[in-house]
Amino acid sequence: MKNFLEVSTMKENNVLSSLCYFSIFFAPFLFPIVVHFLANGEVKYHAKKALWTHLVPYVALIIGLVVTGVAGINEGTGTVASYSAVATFCIFAVIGIYFFIWNIVKGIKVLKEN
Repeated sequence: MKNFLEVSTMKENNVLSSLCYFSIFFAPFLFPIVVHFLANGEVKYHAKKALWTHLVPYVALIIGLVVTGVAGINEGTGTVASYSAVATFCIFAVIGIYFFIWNIVKGIKVLKEN
């Protein structure tokens, strides 16, 4: 049987881990970075995973903007660049919504773990 201190620490770790995912609402980059450097073990793993899932939509946006810029430079009329920009922002929105929902679901799952 686990003693009270071990159970309490496990619950605190679950709360801190889930807050890393829920930080998408209040500090999407700062909170997971701070937790990553201050925590250890499973909390550190969840902080790193949450940080990456917060960064993925922005990485996709930067890649899309670079592609849009290259398309604009290579194409003189700008139609390809404008279509590329629209596609970039649509992809960014879809990826952003997906990972927003994923972070909420993952935060709830981690919070409910024993």
